[in-house]
Amino acid sequence: METVVPERWSAAAPPRVEPGLGPYARVAAPKVLLLLSWLNGGGAERVAVHLLNRQALAGAEVSMGLLRREGPYLEDANQSRIHHRHWGQRLFPSGSDSSFYRPDKLALGAFAAPRIFRSIIREVRPDVVMSFAKGTNLIAWRALAGLGPERPRWIAREGNNLVRATGDEASSSIHARAAMALTRKAYRAADRVLVNSAELATSLADTLGLDETRLRVIHNPVDVEAVARRAAEPLPERPARPYLVSVGRLQPQKGHDLLLRAFAASRARFAHDVVLVGEGPEEARLRRLAAELGIAERLRFVGFAANPWAWVGGASLFVLPSRWEGFPNALAEALACGTPAVSADCRFGPRELLEHGVSGWLVPPADPEALRDAIDFLIGNDPLLSKLARGGLERVSALRLEAILPQYARLFQETAAAPDPAS
Repeated sequence: METVVPERWSAAAPPRVEPGLGPYARVAAPKVLLLLSWLNGGGAERVAVHLLNRQALAGAEVSMGLLRREGPYLEDANQSRIHHRHWGQRLFPSGSDSSFYRPDKLALGAFAAPRIFRSIIREVRPDVVMSFAKGTNLIAWRALAGLGPERPRWIAREGNNLVRATGDEASSSIHARAAMALTRKAYRAADRVLVNSAELATSLADTLGLDETRLRVIHNPVDVEAVARRAAEPLPERPARPYLVSVGRLQPQKGHDLLLRAFAASRARFAHDVVLVGEGPEEARLRRLAAELGIAERLRFVGFAANPWAWVGGASLFVLPSRWEGFPNALAEALACGTPAVSADCRFGPRELLEHGVSGWLVPPADPEALRDAIDFLIGNDPLLSKLARGGLERVSALRLEAILPQYARLFQETAAAPDPAS
């Protein structure tokens, strides 16, 4: 199954004609600047690195601006095209530097971050800026607002369920409403809002009141050949027992607690282990939960892995128990590993990746009993697992870099030639 993106949001569609504007002119190889906080090990950062490294496929001259020149993906990126400011680096510490969250540091960062981005924009002089994720989008909005007639066209890329994420981050309903109001104002100022699933586009159009003519959908690309090659590499410290694997940051959104509850109640616990690949603030709580459930000896925390695909490729089953998503890279990459996958049918993304019973298995979100039943049904059903693995490989072939990055080329060309929204 391949989800069909509505033509009005498709970046692969023919050139549009907007009332009174005429067709967009083609801008050959526009200069594009990608803005991120740092190269953390997430899906958005991986997309950005693909665009930076595969400029010919992206049809643009691509550079990158970072608040911090750090992160697990930094060594994978073409560093000669990365810009940052040494004078701002100390304001945005990596890791768990709690001093950054003092009110004075937060205020200083909010003051400095737009100025760092504005300085990089003036240096690069791009035709198009594309920022990634809500926090960076808000900073980019303020940076661009100070450029006046020098302002390039702006694509705000969003890959998460904004309502759920904002509600999870806010300390109160008042703060959540204020954050959404600010986000609404920022995203409405963008020339294009790019999302990675059609369901997410529908949600943002409704939630933020966005002009649908400015929305575009491009699914996340997957370097299928590279993932398959890395998945076949020898696995250090391979578990003695067969195992289930889940890849993702250890935070409430990813639902690892639901997986542990499902596994503890399943028949699979007698012969299998669970491997969690990723790091995050929930690790201590998950360890306590595993001890309470009596499965501590069956649970392995790998932490951040430079090659998570070797763990996925060696697993009996990949599990995505998320409470919400945008378009889960880890799930798409599991399909590229040839590993059968079961996923929560959460908003958004899994349903656009998996056809139930054909390329994967979907269960209701936040339902450990349904996940337990799925695990018990699938484990040991070798013909079905083989069918799902084959279907998953077929599905992910539509997300290859050669299929997806040219859609970015079309988006960059269209955006660079778009009329000035202020005119």
